Amino acid sequence: MRLSWTRIHAIYDKELREYRRNRLIVVTMVILPVVFIVVPIILVFTTPHSETSSQLDTSIGTELLLMLVIPAVIPSTLASYAVVGERDQGTLEPVLTTPMRSEEFAVGKALAVLTPTLVISYVVFAVYLACALFAHPAVTSAVFGSSHLLTLVLFTPLLAGWSIWAGIAISTRSSDVRVAKSLGTFASFPPLILTALILFNVLHHPVVIMIVLVAALLLFDGLGWRLVSSLFDRERLVTGKIE
Repeated sequence: MRLSWTRIHAIYDKELREYRRNRLIVVTMVILPVVFIVVPIILVFTTPHSETSSQLDTSIGTELLLMLVIPAVIPSTLASYAVVGERDQGTLEPVLTTPMRSEEFAVGKALAVLTPTLVISYVVFAVYLACALFAHPAVTSAVFGSSHLLTLVLFTPLLAGWSIWAGIAISTRSSDVRVAKSLGTFASFPPLILTALILFNVLHHPVVIMIVLVAALLLFDGLGWRLVSSLFDRERLVTGKIE
């Protein structure tokens, strides 16, 4: 199956314009990252440098986990609004009456959520690392020498992907925006919980578990696109009738 990137780009641009016009979405994109970067910055300056390496590792794991909430929650909020929100505004029907394929519609929606999520997540991550440079040398060394940095960089797009496809799937089956957002947020946490167990070395053989989780999330992202595309029943989405 060959996708039209022209049509995908049209959906992508349309979504980004909608984000800029929706005050609630803009506030969410701004406030949530600020909330989840303040605590890690405070912790990186207040962590006792006399702690053992194991204690420092746990402290850093806590700080990075807080930042991983951003790619888990922001896309769930945006994605859960993707379909049911448009239907409420009356802007969905004109799009669905075009010759655009369901797969193209899904990809355009997903990319429009993924792009700002990754930009915000990695900017917050960069701010944290910049602040860590001015912490106590022992803490700075622990931050930049931690294997957790790879976990954060690697899992940011994977967690975002999970939240996006879960959120869009919920949005296509919901008739109420508030319900969709609540369910979307709830659905974003299972992989985040597993990531937390890896960061805190709760699981045995964390490297093996991380590889398995990465593979599972990649598989989910591929299957999620197919699943979401199959849920796009044009007549049902326009009428809002939920079977």
